[in-house]
Amino acid sequence: MSIEKVRKYFEKYGKENQILEFPVSSATVELAAKALNTDGARICKTLSFKTEDGCILICMAGDAKIDNKKFKTTFGLKAKMLTPEEVETFTGHKIGGVCPFAIENPNVKTYCDSSLKRFDTIFPACGSSNSAIELTPDELYEFSKSISWVDVSKLSE
Repeated sequence: MSIEKVRKYFEKYGKENQILEFPVSSATVELAAKALNTDGARICKTLSFKTEDGCILICMAGDAKIDNKKFKTTFGLKAKMLTPEEVETFTGHKIGGVCPFAIENPNVKTYCDSSLKRFDTIFPACGSSNSAIELTPDELYEFSKSISWVDVSKLSE
């Protein structure tokens, strides 16, 4: 199971026991916010985009959307999302539990979007559709092995 892989991954950070599992689905921003009883903006969603030889993962706030112009300026390519099958192939996680943790594919590059920096803590998934962990944005950046902070989002109206 993907969540067990993530739990093992977090052992090196001493965070394995901080993974939260819910009796209900947290597969979408709305469901995760309800399960955690928090604002949906604090849910960290992980979006996956195609590149020539792999994919880019962008961790961003739950109320943010990709700004196509900023994405193209930052990465030099059009923002084209992976299919659910491609997501699982590249990340090892199924849609609804996609996270930037315990990814073994060297062709997956992770970035954190600046939309997350306005929160003290955020909640990314942990490899299953009913899990999350509370992290600071800096912890997310470190634990996800992000390449850099980027600004490729726009906030919902």
